[in-house]
Amino acid sequence: MNLDMTKGSPAKLILRFIIPVILGNLFQQLYNMVDTIVVGRFVGKGALAAVGSTGTISFMILGFMMGLTAGFTVLTGQRYGAGDYAAVRKSAGNAFVLSGIITAVMTVVSVAAMDPILRLLQTPSDIFAMARSYIVIICAGMVCTVLYNLASSILRAVGNSKVPLYFLILSAALNVVLDLLFVIVFHAGVAGAAYATIISQGISGVLCVVYMETKIDFLRLHREDFRPDGRVMRNQMHIGVPMALQFSITAIGTMILQAALNTFGSTVVAAYTAATKIEQLVTTVFQAMGVTMASYSAQNWGVHAIDRIRRGQRDAFVMSGIYAVISYFVILLALPVLVRMFFSGDISDVIGYVRTYIRLVGIFFVPLGMIFIYRNVLQGCGFTLLPTLGGAVELVARTVASMLAIRMSSYILACSATASAWLSAGIFLWISYLYIMRRILKNPEDSYKMMR
Repeated sequence: MNLDMTKGSPAKLILRFIIPVILGNLFQQLYNMVDTIVVGRFVGKGALAAVGSTGTISFMILGFMMGLTAGFTVLTGQRYGAGDYAAVRKSAGNAFVLSGIITAVMTVVSVAAMDPILRLLQTPSDIFAMARSYIVIICAGMVCTVLYNLASSILRAVGNSKVPLYFLILSAALNVVLDLLFVIVFHAGVAGAAYATIISQGISGVLCVVYMETKIDFLRLHREDFRPDGRVMRNQMHIGVPMALQFSITAIGTMILQAALNTFGSTVVAAYTAATKIEQLVTTVFQAMGVTMASYSAQNWGVHAIDRIRRGQRDAFVMSGIYAVISYFVILLALPVLVRMFFSGDISDVIGYVRTYIRLVGIFFVPLGMIFIYRNVLQGCGFTLLPTLGGAVELVARTVASMLAIRMSSYILACSATASAWLSAGIFLWISYLYIMRRILKNPEDSYKMMR
């Protein structure tokens, strides 16, 4: 089940790897989407707005940890591509140690700082208590989310994208059952939805670890693999911290946008929440392409196959562009049906807001695909500065549009914040990729030694 991506047709390898990742991402989206659907239909629009208003906070905190775990396993993929299985185990063991320490710190800090953060975002008073209840539980159970993301990242680094999918499907189904049980039967409200999410993710994480230990010999970790290795940890932090900051920088911009939206009231927040959930469902394919290209690039960088990395990038760009165009028109046609998933009864007060957002951001699906391709190709090769700067470009663009939206009380400007962020970051990362590739081709051995 482990896929060696250093041999064979890049396009075929990318397709073979990405399909399970796409399905896995869809089921990952199902976690939060089920939360919003269940609370929206069975608790009310206020509950939906409460869950939606915490999305940016969750993205900032959990996204930081997801960036770290993804960065920690880049070395795993490079060592697997080079055929050094002892180094694969050492990098995996040290990734668990680093992740455990940072997760403990982040859990305490995020729970303690939640009230000020919610006030800073101008969370409407009528949903403040529900929003706090939901996000505090999610942050307190952060270890469950980190466990799954780290274990699945290790498996994907060695070319195994199917097993994380199987366990995620199982836990997504469990999440649906627990959501209905806690919210409808136990009347636990948004707190019940949060508990369902962390329990389900924890189970998927444990299953991934058990599989690693029992089914993959070269990932069967021993005590010495967990012993801190200064060189390995420095390498992992060198890649992981910039990737984590990149997530957080993007999240800060999204939080500023959320603060702008909160000024329009809970109805607009609920509509925006539904719109972004629909958008995330469609754009999960771009995220899957990013995961695929990170693994593909890391493995090929491990054997210094620069030409294969460039060929894979071209194939990925074509696939991403075709999907971007098709998905835009499909989502517009299906929009009324999709919106009714989140609301019961009359949707006339929200459908217009949802349609405005989708029409605007969908035009920029192509540059969004560019972000995930070029950012992850560079990170898979171990280059982290320019992808991080790409996140800063995205932050500036989103912040400017969000501040204008607040100043002019314009919902359209608030929606354009996302579109402008995608366009500016996509162009920046494309130029960054061309620059790095030119530099590598000019002095390939020096670049390779620098990143080892």
